[in-house]
Amino acid sequence: MVVHTPAQVLADLLSEDPTRPAITFYDDTPGPTQGERIELSRKVLDTWVAKAANALQEGLDVEPGSVVLLDLPVPHWRWIYWSLAVWSVGATLTLDRHEGADVLVTAEPDSPTAEDADEVIAVSLPALAREFAGDLRSGVMDEAKELPSYGDSFTAWDEPEPDEAALIHDGQRTAYESVVPATTWAPGCRVLVTAASPQAFLHHVLHAFAAGGSVVVVRGSEPNAGDDRMRSEGVDLTADG
Repeated sequence: MVVHTPAQVLADLLSEDPTRPAITFYDDTPGPTQGERIELSRKVLDTWVAKAANALQEGLDVEPGSVVLLDLPVPHWRWIYWSLAVWSVGATLTLDRHEGADVLVTAEPDSPTAEDADEVIAVSLPALAREFAGDLRSGVMDEAKELPSYGDSFTAWDEPEPDEAALIHDGQRTAYESVVPATTWAPGCRVLVTAASPQAFLHHVLHAFAAGGSVVVVRGSEPNAGDDRMRSEGVDLTADG
């Protein structure tokens, strides 16, 4: 059986047109990142995914059967490439903090969750960060500093079985064979994703990508498709919770 995995979705986007936008992100959150606008083409997204996947596979021995916990602000563009990286390796992405995880990817490496994790990757949220802003304990991977050293292309050492868990959320397991939504949106759609829960956010992003579309993500405010900024981005529809 051919399974339409998240990795295959990204490969399809690349083969269609690598130059088209994949993610447009606005940060309206008060603080040092306020006012950021970041746009990633499909090719640039693929590079981010490849580097993160190589860091997981080569640096931390993540493989099918491994569990990776993502603990990042929602919504955020870094959620997308880290999720796709976990799925590219064939591991299980968990959104449940109580779920036992082999690796934690977090913007808060000093949190109680991080203290309980065997392997921790510290993520800097500013787009141009070159190192994590703060002291990191020994053994914590500084994403901003270390990710650039990994390769721009990725080949998985092993593939997950179709019935293996791709996602865990609220104790529920979604297998690789069903984690990509059936597409009901128009091909090439431009989707404003406003979902506040990680599970809904990732679902809508995968849906848009599976439809050959792109996403607009805004952190720190509640835009709608009728806003001037969203009209300028060519938003076709809004996907919330």
